[in-house]
Amino acid sequence: MTTLKPCLVALAAASLAGCIAARPVPGTPEFTAAQVSRAYDCGLRVDRSGIIARLPAEQRGRFVTANASYAVKSYNAPRRCEMQERERLQQELRLGARR
Repeated sequence: MTTLKPCLVALAAASLAGCIAARPVPGTPEFTAAQVSRAYDCGLRVDRSGIIARLPAEQRGRFVTANASYAVKSYNAPRRCEMQERERLQQELRLGARR
């Protein structure tokens, strides 16, 4: 029984680390939704409908679903953004809109 506890603790820690470290993969609709959400948090203007229109039809639903889940989380998000982050987000959203 004594060896079972360390194993359970290690298993719980590993699964928790996986949950915390999981982020959307660049190039996916979920990643774009996360960028849009953060851009809103930073006070940037975002052409959400334009971004949706440029996505392939099969990815639009995934974007809308992910964007809605991030919108709920953004109420508690920090509102402060450094100039570098704002510029990076603007550039990435412009590039993503051209795809």
